[in-house]
Amino acid sequence: MPTPPTPGTAARSLAAVNADIRALWRRSSGRLSPEGRREYERLLAEWAAVVRGDAVEAA
Repeated sequence: MPTPPTPGTAARSLAAVNADIRALWRRSSGRLSPEGRREYERLLAEWAAVVRGDAVEAA
């Protein structure tokens, strides 16, 4: 299971986070357990943070 970056470390790429989200859904066959749901929510938060970071860099 991937771990989120800690403060002061480089964020993972959007492609890496997206690959983890896709893999989670493949492993779950489309039905997330409570643990899978927590992982999905964590990955979505990481994905959003990366997108926000990309938007800030582009500005």
